[in-house]
Amino acid sequence: MNYILAIFLPPLAILFTGRWIVAIITFLIWIPALFFSGGLTHPMFILLAWFLIHQKSVAP
Repeated sequence: MNYILAIFLPPLAILFTGRWIVAIITFLIWIPALFFSGGLTHPMFILLAWFLIHQKSVAP
């Protein structure tokens, strides 16, 4: 479920992994990036969120 959320709202998915500082920084970069690049940088944030979600699910 969190992987699907990462597609639409990567900062929120990162927040749900428990990394709230990374989520805030990502949100502050994500909003201007959506407007200035027209969404071209969105896949980068999706990959970041997927990596952090996967890292949390694999860690003991």
